[in-house]
Amino acid sequence: MKKFVVVLAAGKGTRMKSKLYKVLHEVCGKTMVEHVVGAAQGVQPDKIVTVVGMGAEEVEQVLKGKSDFAFQKKQLGTGDAVMTASKKLAGQAGATLVITGDTPLFTSATLQNLFEYHLKKGNAATVLTAEAPAPLGYGRIIRDDQGNVLRIVEQKDGNSEELKVKEINTGVFCFDNEKLFAALPHVGNSNAQGEYYLTDVLEILRTQGERVGAYKMPDFSESLGVNDRLALAQATKIMQKRINDEHMRMGVSFADPETAYIDTDVKIGSDTIIEGNVVIKGKTMIGSNCYITAGSRIVDSKIGDNVTVTSSTIEQSQMDNNSDVGPNSHLRPNSLIGDGVHIGNFVEIKNAKIGANTKVGHLTYVGDATLGKDINIGCGTIFANYDGVKKDHTTVGDRSFIGSGSTLVAPVKIADHAFIAADSTITKDVARYDMAIARGRQINKADYWHKLPLSQNDDWK
Repeated sequence: MKKFVVVLAAGKGTRMKSKLYKVLHEVCGKTMVEHVVGAAQGVQPDKIVTVVGMGAEEVEQVLKGKSDFAFQKKQLGTGDAVMTASKKLAGQAGATLVITGDTPLFTSATLQNLFEYHLKKGNAATVLTAEAPAPLGYGRIIRDDQGNVLRIVEQKDGNSEELKVKEINTGVFCFDNEKLFAALPHVGNSNAQGEYYLTDVLEILRTQGERVGAYKMPDFSESLGVNDRLALAQATKIMQKRINDEHMRMGVSFADPETAYIDTDVKIGSDTIIEGNVVIKGKTMIGSNCYITAGSRIVDSKIGDNVTVTSSTIEQSQMDNNSDVGPNSHLRPNSLIGDGVHIGNFVEIKNAKIGANTKVGHLTYVGDATLGKDINIGCGTIFANYDGVKKDHTTVGDRSFIGSGSTLVAPVKIADHAFIAADSTITKDVARYDMAIARGRQINKADYWHKLPLSQNDDWK
């Protein structure tokens, strides 16, 4: 039996109050529609068709290679949206799942269970439902004595008995594909909104004598649809808990899981400890036995084993085993930190490779540079890489010593075992074993104090 998925993602989402189309808002590092398509991919469908409208080009770009597309010119309701996929799906035998692109919390397991239940029961249509603790505002599922779905009653239309029902419609459906597209042309728009509702297909099928059922999923929270910023924040909180819980099950420790903000695709090794107020985003990979302290932010980076990150920012960079950084340092893109390297406090690294066991202690900028092994970089050193027009490279050899307060003006090469005296400005290459001194000669002016105006102040005498 073939399986198809239709994702409804054509609406702008005016309640989001945003220039960004609703389904493109992110939850834990992925757009909502990517979460939905990702969950759908987990059931291994033969085809996914995403219905686009507002922001079609942006949605198609995000889902490129993951979905086919159908275009809804005007937003005339969910029935009309599904009908736009008819050229892709009509006439094919199989089962079709219809899901909205603003429901990022559904899991592949739930969608798979819905498919299996639908096929097992031989239904023409199956509604995915859930038990809502507070069902106000949701459509209620009204069943007959055999458990078949008689109708879905909206909040405004329900009587007192119907509104006591807590089983609600999640907005996700599974249909016999051929029967779905045969019924859709018969859906009317005689309603207050003048729209074509997909739910009307259920009534059409039922009156034709077809079986319409419902599968109740155990976790109501998965059904959360995002229509505004409040719901977006709620979905993010639920997703974040799901992510952190899984990391803890795999051996990661959190000082405070509620304040560790970790994206969906992040990988973390066992016995790593993460303190509160930590943000880890993108495709970041963190090894085992690491320690990430409060206030750290790591984006699209690779962190080895036994690494300590102390209240620092790391972007698109790599830290090898046994290295450490911080506090209050910044690894900008393309920083490659070798084994056992120490990056101290208030250090900025950019587009630089730091060799094993080198120490960059504090208050230093290293940009566009290659540093060898076992180097000591003194406090306040500047790699002057930019002349106002272009950026040049600096190379420092193994076991060199760069004295405090030095400025290395690129392009320049410091050979192995070279020594740079403190407070030197280096503009020429330095050979192996040489010491470079480049600073003004000190001159002491005798008795100069008494020539200063402040010497007339009694408090200074």
